[in-house]
Amino acid sequence: MSESAQVLPASSARGIAERTSLGILVAISISHMLNDLMQSVIPAIYPILKAEFTLSFGQIGLIQLAFQLTASILQPVVGIYTDKNPQPFSLAVGMGVTLCGLLMVSIASSYPMLLLAVALIGMGSSIFHPEASRVARMASGGRHGFAQSLFQVGGNFGSAIGPLLAALIVLARGQASVAWFSLVALAGMLILTRVGFWYRDHQRERKKANIAPAVQTLPLNVVKRSILILAVLIFSKFFYMAALTSYYTFYLIETFNVSVKDSQLYLFVFLAAVAAGTIAGGPIGDRFGRKFVMWFSILGVLPFTLLLPHASLGWTIALSVVIGFILSSAFPAIIVYAQELVPGKVGLISGLFFGFAFGMGGIGAAALGELADWTSITFVFQVCAFLPILGLLTAFLPDIRKVKHA
Repeated sequence: MSESAQVLPASSARGIAERTSLGILVAISISHMLNDLMQSVIPAIYPILKAEFTLSFGQIGLIQLAFQLTASILQPVVGIYTDKNPQPFSLAVGMGVTLCGLLMVSIASSYPMLLLAVALIGMGSSIFHPEASRVARMASGGRHGFAQSLFQVGGNFGSAIGPLLAALIVLARGQASVAWFSLVALAGMLILTRVGFWYRDHQRERKKANIAPAVQTLPLNVVKRSILILAVLIFSKFFYMAALTSYYTFYLIETFNVSVKDSQLYLFVFLAAVAAGTIAGGPIGDRFGRKFVMWFSILGVLPFTLLLPHASLGWTIALSVVIGFILSSAFPAIIVYAQELVPGKVGLISGLFFGFAFGMGGIGAAALGELADWTSITFVFQVCAFLPILGLLTAFLPDIRKVKHA
């Protein structure tokens, strides 16, 4: 029986929890930061690529789609395989694939070459996320929401500082300077090699424990309905996030005539708020339940999204901070809720939901880019403002904590 499909008895679980390391959680969070930092450089340099290759908004959307669909399609496959055959050192391998993609971006001389390069970066991400999420759960000591938030906040922090570093390095020195970020990938490979040794040793310890199989407590039809609802919630969240992460800089430049550099700084402010919201979502879910967090995060952001397209520059920045903080708290709760919904399938669930989230972001970026070409960036933000209404579907999710104690 694979490690990922095992549930420890209480005494054994407590013993392993005592030996789990906050240092490993921090290491995997830092690795996530480095991984997503490199990914976020690509959207941050869209203005440079748009001018260098004379691209339309639709072509920019296709670049994002090439990256995110590669990650989306491969992540569930990686998750299914590693549930049965855990691969402790695949984390470092994934980071190496990302390194290759970055080097290719730096020397790309044609649009097809750009698409291939970002697809490689997406492939590296697809290898990294399912196993990294598993490591976070293994090192959680039972505080799954906290561990998932700490893991994800690393990624969000990387996404926040990536555009800032791109503004300081790439905007000043041009496309070739993207190669400097390969040093970040190399650092990630070193950290993840160390994590891989811990993962391997921890897995061996768990195999020596008295382990019982995971038990599914909900009817299959309820599980299927719940997974579908969670998918709709992810669609709502990541379509809206695609508008902000991919086109927020263009919106600020077009609407308020700010400089490219200032628009990158405002994007950093938004993404920093996303990071803060992510770290809050998991612990709140541990204490009050994942369903409460999803209610608050998806539906609660609606008044602010409706106001944003009609606000001044100052209020736009302020609203983006509120939106980023509230909306980002949902994803850790969704991931842990889904893991509890389908016990023993950490890799599959992590790969499926991270992959679906990336896919929705990619499809959203491409679709919204085409919509912007046909209409305007402002119209895109006006339409997307209504997406959080889908948060009402949270009412149809079962309360897993009540089911477990029934």
